[in-house]
Amino acid sequence: MSETQDNAAKPAELPKEEGVGEFFRTAVMAILLALFIRTFFFEPFNIPSGSMLPTLQVGDYLFVSKTSYGYSRYSFPLGIADFKGRMMEEKPQRGDVIVFKLPSNPSIDYIKRLIGMPGDRIQVKKGRLYINGEMVDRDPVGLQRVTSPEGRNETIMEYIETLPGGIMHRIYEESDSEALDNTQEYVVPEGHYFMMGDNRDNSQDSRVRELVGFVPEDMLVGRAEILFFSVDQSANLVKPWTWFTAIRYSRIFDTIGPVRPPEEEPAQ
Repeated sequence: MSETQDNAAKPAELPKEEGVGEFFRTAVMAILLALFIRTFFFEPFNIPSGSMLPTLQVGDYLFVSKTSYGYSRYSFPLGIADFKGRMMEEKPQRGDVIVFKLPSNPSIDYIKRLIGMPGDRIQVKKGRLYINGEMVDRDPVGLQRVTSPEGRNETIMEYIETLPGGIMHRIYEESDSEALDNTQEYVVPEGHYFMMGDNRDNSQDSRVRELVGFVPEDMLVGRAEILFFSVDQSANLVKPWTWFTAIRYSRIFDTIGPVRPPEEEPAQ
């Protein structure tokens, strides 16, 4: 063997026990980092129902910003924090799409749109939304074909709704005479919010007092920000070729939320 070959550097070999230990240390660090990001910054959620159609579809996966409204005890996993109110609080805005803990069962996460602010008077009459006695504008887009959770094809009307302040978003209405299309007037208490699904006739939301009702501010988890993945229901576990055709590529990295009017420039 030549001197050059004999003196060549050789890769260090760790004892087997040290190699296994390094692997587990790396795995633990990765888990702790993921838990840190999930707790304080972004938490992933998936959409299991059509209550937020057409904004969110069944099979959408999204990130929720935990920094948007500050932190409450519901921001932390496994109930590791127990305090009242919110730290570093930022108030939500009307029209935000929000993940919150279900008031009647805080172990369940819900996602709806913020319609009513503290002190607002909210009512639905003949299918039309009223906020503080004023009917909210909605402009028809046209009939849409959608698939129900039972697999039936249905026709539903799509509108663009304009909330106070000029905030616009899309909604679905089957008709103006469904079960939740005529309600009492709700007065939103201080420290609470009124939530509604965009699929108005297929949403269990603040109109259903015994299930959701008014949502306390400390139960807000975060604001839905961006879709990072979306897949329809055509994928079949035993047919691998359907795994890729089921992906809704056009929805990946779509942002979520209302269209807010541009801020007016100050007069020159």
